[in-house]
Amino acid sequence: MKILRDYFLKEFCGPLFLTLGVLSFIMVLVGNLNKIADLVINKGVDILSVFKIFFLMAPYIITYALPIAVLIATLLSLGRLSSDNEIIAIRASGINFFRLVLPLILIGLILSLALVIFNDRAASYAHYAYRKTLIDIGIKNPTAAFEEGVFINSFEKYILFIYRVDSKKNKLHNVRIYEPQGEGKPTRTIVAKSGEFIADREKSTVKLKLMDGTSDEPDPENPANFYKLNFKTYFMSLNLAEARGKEKIDKKTKEMTIHELRSEIRRLKSEGVDPTPLITQINEKLVLAFSCIVFILIGSSLALITRRREKSINIGMAVLIMAAYYPLLIGCEALGIRGFVNPVLAMWIPNILFGLIGATLMYKLCAS
Repeated sequence: MKILRDYFLKEFCGPLFLTLGVLSFIMVLVGNLNKIADLVINKGVDILSVFKIFFLMAPYIITYALPIAVLIATLLSLGRLSSDNEIIAIRASGINFFRLVLPLILIGLILSLALVIFNDRAASYAHYAYRKTLIDIGIKNPTAAFEEGVFINSFEKYILFIYRVDSKKNKLHNVRIYEPQGEGKPTRTIVAKSGEFIADREKSTVKLKLMDGTSDEPDPENPANFYKLNFKTYFMSLNLAEARGKEKIDKKTKEMTIHELRSEIRRLKSEGVDPTPLITQINEKLVLAFSCIVFILIGSSLALITRRREKSINIGMAVLIMAAYYPLLIGCEALGIRGFVNPVLAMWIPNILFGLIGATLMYKLCAS
């Protein structure tokens, strides 16, 4: 039995590592080629900073890539063994089907438990570090933080619209800056033909030098009103990292660890605030991790039922399973957040459903 166990694991681990590497490469690099080209060519960001960005994206990508790799590896490895009648020969010798796939199930359980820790620690930390790196890049090379032709809401108090960005010369052309004054009050507007950035790395701010434009200035007698002021040169400061150094407050929910999420849930409950989105986030981390063992259950059963050696067909089945699983997960998450279903139950519905299907198919195979 030890020989068969080692043989099965060898057949499984090869496709697993290969698929995980290919998926991670595609999802991290190929899926962001346009962003890489824009940062390097148009924004003038150095290549080391770009590599750092995508290195920090990798852990979050692995959260999704590893379960998919497990599913594909299960279908490929057991599909080949089944199509070559090796499974039939092994079962004919009196070995139960469940004993054959038990090593894979144990591997799936180990991967799920490891992914719980990985999702909670590495992925959360990396995504937060990724955002901080983008801020640092914005300070070192301010034009990298801007995209021409869109409204930019990255700054406290200000909304920017830039018609053209010349990153090589650190120049901006046709700049509009809006400063909302609050409900019922007119918005202050600054318009300039051109501008440039002067970075202050120590203060994590950027000075914006505007040239040839107009500015709305408050009326000293009635601050709610503005009058137009023409200028040749106008300086203003923009804060690119207004909240640097604050860990918990600035973290998004997906960047918090389970411990931080639970602490935040207790705080919100004490203030009478509904913490459902945070409860959903905790369970999402766990559900994505335990999808590894769920995919092994359903993947191994389908591989033996279909008995197809062709990689394209097995990958096609994996795509169909993912096309059913992930939209269901997103839909259940929406139901949980909106309060239609208990958020804990809602998030676990996909794993329970697919796990029951896989366990039922496996039971029938073992009984036959």
